[in-house]
Amino acid sequence: MEFSLDSYECVLPVEVTIDDDNGRYMVRKSDTSGVFFNTPFELIRWIRAHLQEEEFLKPEDFRSMMGKLAEYEQAGYLG
Repeated sequence: MEFSLDSYECVLPVEVTIDDDNGRYMVRKSDTSGVFFNTPFELIRWIRAHLQEEEFLKPEDFRSMMGKLAEYEQAGYLG
């Protein structure tokens, strides 16, 4: 699962990646720094703590991503 969210901060989007096949769980922030996680649960918890819909040009994209992440959690992919 990959998401690209346009931010007010920078022209580069915030990229969120959950790649279970390769064990990649990361957020690339608009300043191009990255945050890497060992599990998708850690990534989702970080997003909830550090990102807000008001930061993005299209808040509905952020809400859509959060909905898909909640579905991902409920489906039991987090072990």
